[in-house]
Amino acid sequence: MSNNASSYLNLLWKRGQDFLGVEIPILGGAMTWVSDHDLVSAISNAQGFGILACGAMTPDLLKNEIRKTQEYTKKPFGVNLITLHPMLSELIDVCVEFSISHVFLAGGLPPKEAIEKLKQAGIKTICFAPALALARRFVKQGVDALIIEGHEAGGHIGPVSTNILAQEILPVIQEVPVFVAGGIGRGEMILSFLEMGASGCQLGTRFVCARESRAHPRFKQAFINAAAREAIVSPQLDPRFPVIPVRALANAGAQRFIEFQRKMIDQVERGEEELKEAQLKIEHYWAGALRKAVIEGNIEEGSLMAGQSVGFVEKEQTTAEIIEELLGQALKAIGQRNSLSSLAVS
Repeated sequence: MSNNASSYLNLLWKRGQDFLGVEIPILGGAMTWVSDHDLVSAISNAQGFGILACGAMTPDLLKNEIRKTQEYTKKPFGVNLITLHPMLSELIDVCVEFSISHVFLAGGLPPKEAIEKLKQAGIKTICFAPALALARRFVKQGVDALIIEGHEAGGHIGPVSTNILAQEILPVIQEVPVFVAGGIGRGEMILSFLEMGASGCQLGTRFVCARESRAHPRFKQAFINAAAREAIVSPQLDPRFPVIPVRALANAGAQRFIEFQRKMIDQVERGEEELKEAQLKIEHYWAGALRKAVIEGNIEEGSLMAGQSVGFVEKEQTTAEIIEELLGQALKAIGQRNSLSSLAVS
């Protein structure tokens, strides 16, 4: 590929390169039970930016994962913390202790104190902005970067598509780097968001079938076999039980989740369960169901969280091959455009 194409691409995502400290500002989305030290270090070693998924880990478990990741790579990587975690402050302390450079706050509105604590420690703080108003609010609070993640993503999702969020936020938010996520599976799409003003892109589903991913072979095969339309959103049966919608491959487990919600609702109505306890049980259901699929390989009863980009997953590849493929697609698109421009001029 021509040096002109490479130079153009580097110009587009230079802000992302500088912010993350990597050559290729493609972030590996934090996926519970999947984004562990093996996958995260592999992404960073391939010149991308890996992100550890803390999920429901205790501080000691997070320490162990960070230690292993730092043993496997000397490249930059980040840690994703769930804002609703009851030990969020202690988990931030762990990140400070291990000199983590970037922390991503996900799963709800981050407490102001958490942002301030990270900033005081000199840690770059990144928040997820599902709307322009929230993006502006986070910028005022001093966050260092934003991720806009659309409805096409896997796992817990928001209501607005990636394309709409990109049009709403990228032309307006200039103060901090903005990374785009949700439904991204090819390099041409990465290029298009960069040209709209993004500093880089985050992908999760494409990395599930990386050779370095710990996901069970049956879990990976389900992704390889799936089409985009099979990644569906779980319904919320009762507004009193504010379950964040989850996108996953349709299976018996997804139907069981609907039945479980109905069971909890009935128990609350009969006075057999407190509302908050029932809400917590519904939320915890997914954590166990996800482990059942990812680790145990039970793809019938477990949760197969996947984004609509699952349709682009065709085989198991090394992490380096995935990133190289995405990069090649972006560079090829630039080269083809340059060729067309030359023909038009001549």
